[in-house]
Amino acid sequence: MRVLTAIRACVSQQADAVVIVLGISPALEGEEMNVTVAGFRGGDRTDLSLPRVQEDLLKAVTASRKPVVLVLLNGSALAVNWANDNVPAILDAWYPGEEGGTALADVLFGDYNPAGRLPVTFYKSADQLPPFEDYSMRGRTYRYFKGEPLYPFGFGLSYTRFKYDNLKLSARAVKAGEAIRVSVDVQNVGDRAGDEVVQLYVTNVTNATRAPIRSLAGVRRVFLNHGEKQNIAFQLPPERMSIIDDTGKRVIEPGEFVISVGGKQPGFTGRADARTTDTVAGRFAVQK
Repeated sequence: MRVLTAIRACVSQQADAVVIVLGISPALEGEEMNVTVAGFRGGDRTDLSLPRVQEDLLKAVTASRKPVVLVLLNGSALAVNWANDNVPAILDAWYPGEEGGTALADVLFGDYNPAGRLPVTFYKSADQLPPFEDYSMRGRTYRYFKGEPLYPFGFGLSYTRFKYDNLKLSARAVKAGEAIRVSVDVQNVGDRAGDEVVQLYVTNVTNATRAPIRSLAGVRRVFLNHGEKQNIAFQLPPERMSIIDDTGKRVIEPGEFVISVGGKQPGFTGRADARTTDTVAGRFAVQK
């Protein structure tokens, strides 16, 4: 406690702003490891939070009331709930390698406009997940998780803002086995250039009990200058409209589908909603 108090006093008196680097490392997470830190067991994680000593350090630094940027180093998701509510900026660097410091400096000083998107779901707690011994996918990943994540799969912010409109589908109904073309206009409506990661998701509405909540069916990374607009097109193949039947065979059944295109998953609110981008949606049907 004395150390944390001293750190807080030092930051209050000497710092204009703080960049604090926290997280985990291969020394904590891995396979068959002799790890005795709380939240880890033999290289496996039993808790998604930051190690307790790091969480205490973050709270002490934030209590200085100086601007704080939290940089995360990690190889898997972290439940940084307190930071999400109390730290002005969070940047996930994963394991960035020897040039990671240079890349971080470029982002933090505004020389590069970040455009990364989360490749996994960041849950609020391991309690949101089924038991580890349950090998089914139900309740796991963005495709089957029905709870409220801390940050959803595909989440990411930018220093500019992107707008989507003019969604077009090549047909409102297709026969089973046919593909469908999807296109949309994406425009940089912010005040600086940047990359956008355009994501196409498909949801099987009719067979919702057997199909995922939604599945990523396409992704495109595009660079847009301030004010620039570009039309992005995807070809949705028939297998993206299929489900697994009771015999374990992949089949395409008649039904209604929802297409969503944007720089994020649709349907999230609050901090789980990436506010620098948006989505548009449309519907089509598969017929016999």
